[in-house]
Order: sequence, then structure tokens, then C-alpha cells
Amino acid sequence: MRRQALIAGGGIGGLAAALAISRAGWGVRLYERAPVFSEVGAGVQLGPNVVRLLHDWGLQGALERVAAFPERLVVRDALSGQELGTLPLGQRALKKYGAPYLTLHRADLHALLLQGVQARDHVWLKLNTPVTAYADSGHAVTLRTQPAAASTPGLHPVQAAPLLEVEGDALIGADGLWSRLRQQMLNDAPPRATGHLAYRAMLSQIRLPARLRSQQVTVWLGPRLHVVHYPVRSGEWLNVVVIVQGQVAGDLQSWDHHANAADLQQAMGQTAKLLQDLIQAVTDGGGKDSPSWRLWPLSDRPPMSGAHQQAQGRVALLGDAAHPMRPYLAQGAGMAIEDAAELGSMLAVARDPAFDVPTVLQRYALNRWQRNARVQARSMRNGQIFHARGPLRWARDASMKLLGEKLLDIPWLYGAAPRML
Repeated sequence: MRRQALIAGGGIGGLAAALAISRAGWGVRLYERAPVFSEVGAGVQLGPNVVRLLHDWGLQGALERVAAFPERLVVRDALSGQELGTLPLGQRALKKYGAPYLTLHRADLHALLLQGVQARDHVWLKLNTPVTAYADSGHAVTLRTQPAAASTPGLHPVQAAPLLEVEGDALIGADGLWSRLRQQMLNDAPPRATGHLAYRAMLSQIRLPARLRSQQVTVWLGPRLHVVHYPVRSGEWLNVVVIVQGQVAGDLQSWDHHANAADLQQAMGQTAKLLQDLIQAVTDGGGKDSPSWRLWPLSDRPPMSGAHQQAQGRVALLGDAAHPMRPYLAQGAGMAIEDAAELGSMLAVARDPAFDVPTVLQRYALNRWQRNARVQARSMRNGQIFHARGPLRWARDASMKLLGEKLLDIPWLYGAAPRML
């Protein structure tokens, strides 16, 4: 009989885990709380470390149909507009790391992972089913779920169904930043507010004046803020993200608001004209009844401190459930996909019932936690550097002008992920 993996969460991390684990010869049952599979947000950058894994899963052709392949990354001063440093991507990344650096819409990445999962045998996907808790007996793990009441417009309301239980050999928590499974496993504090706000938008490039169109990754660094934009959807759209330091109020779990463009324009202050023109183009593109900007408060957790935070017994955590991170290294989705690939490698060993699942999941955690912690810490440090003021900003700019390519390239990240076991 095939061993069975239960997965909580059907986002990028959960679907990547489902694909990797099914390729390892396990059966998979995935439970998603939403009534449909979808991915919110806008763009995502994927470094060669992640693209290699997607290629290994047979997704190269699908990626090439929807992604953009920037030729370089450019860093600019947000106040003066001056170019500070560049990193060639394109063929350089392919030659050095064996895979390209690409950018794409999160929904496109989610869709191609879903298609890959749906093409696999022995995979069951269950929508509209939030997870509530689990029980690990040592011999098996039982996931408790509760099908949600129908709330979609046009559907007849039904009473909430009773709790259902499903038993498996391993449980993977890919249920995101506010993970129910993490809360039960670790009983730790909730995610912390970073005090940073992310404004996100997308624009059709054909509607932009030529001087605002771009086929490269551009990062603008300013005091207490930065902006990044890059092409998605084969270069036809431009993804724009502005992150500013500011306070938020209310329940962070319920955030995903239409942004007040006036607040953003005020935060941009005395930034370069070209950058302000881009921000204004996004604002003008939405119209009164369809705002272009979406606003998210950013939350994270401290860097991981040990393997126990990623697996215990027959339960393992993945992606934001294990190691939410700030977006200043563009590796949130990447680390979730790396987690999934490592899970697939480890569970392939445990396909035979003679192998002990808790031991294999512990090896997964040992192979992943230090790299995840390093990326979390580097992301936090990058945020301080990106938003620097005064002498630190001057030192940053001088270093970038002198050693731009060397500072922007990250061989330990883009190369093969180290494995302890």
C-alpha cells in the first residue's frame, strides 16, 4: 500500500509539496480552506536555486510560457535616480547556476503547480475544508477538518458539517503565516508586525509611456522606503511594489485593503521624478471605482532556532508556516519550494513502510532549518540596508558603486542548497 501524506494548505508551498511528495511515490490528500484554488498578490521573483527545482519537476515548458526573463537587476537611488549598481542576469545566471533568474505573476506560478499536481495519480484535492487540529499517535497522524458552510453568492447556505478525521502517515503544515498546525505543534507567539507596509500593483506595459516600460528588475532605495518593479506575464505586464515604514491598526489577519493612493504619494516625498511618474501612472490606471494599489502589512517571525521548529514526530511545517520572512531577498516562495523538494527527497526514502517516518521528517528539518534561518536573517538585514538613512546610506551607496555586482550576487543562495544528512 502507498503511504499517505496529508497536506494542510493549497497555496504555492502546499501545491509544491503535493507535487514533490507524489513524485516520491506517496499518495497525497490536500485540504484547502478556500472554496477555489487561487493565489492573491502580484509578482514573484524566482532565483536559479528555485528554477532548477521546477525544471526537475518537468515544469520548464510551462514556466517559459508565462514568465519573464530579465537580463539584469539595476539598483538606483530613490531620491536622485542615480544608478548605484547592476547585476547581469540572463545568460550569466544560466551559465553560473544552471538555471535562469525569472519573474512571473504569483497566480501563474500557482496555476502551473496546480496543473502539475492534477496530472499526478494518487492525489486528492479537497476545497472548502479548513483544518482544525491533528493528533499524532506515534503510529499514524490524524488530521481533523471541518467542511465550511457554503458562502459563495448564488449557493444555497448549508449548516456547518461536523468535524471529519482522516488518517495518514505524515502531515505537512503548509497553512501559511497564521498556521493552525504550527500553533498546536509549537504553541508560540503569533507573527510579529514589522512596521512595514507593502503597496502592490500591476500595469499593462502597453498602456505606459515608453520611458516607464521595463524588461529588467529595478530596485529604488530611499530613506525608510524602497520600490521594486519587474516584468511578468512574458513581459507584457509590470509588477510594482512599494514598501514603506509605517504603522497599521486593526486585526492583521483580516488585512488586504485597497490602498489610499494619497498616503502613498505623501510617503514618496522627494523621490526622483521618473519614480514618482511611475507611481502616478499606477494610481491613474485604477480609476475611482477600481483602485490599482493593494496594501498589505508585513509580518514575520524571528529566524528559526532549531530543527524542532520545522518537524516533530509525524508532522512537518513548510514555507510561511515554518519561517515567514520579509521580502527583501525575494525568497519567500523560493524557500517554500525548496522545502517541498527536500520533503520529496526524504519521503522517497520512506516510501517503504520499513522506514521510520518521524526519523525521515527530522532529517528533512535538519537539512532545512539553518538555510531558512539564514535567509530570514539576511532578509531582515537587507531591509535595514534598503531603508538606510544618514551615514549608513552613504556607505551603502559608495559600496554599491564600487562593488555592485559582487554585492548583488549571492552564490550561497543561488547555488545548490547544502544538506546536512
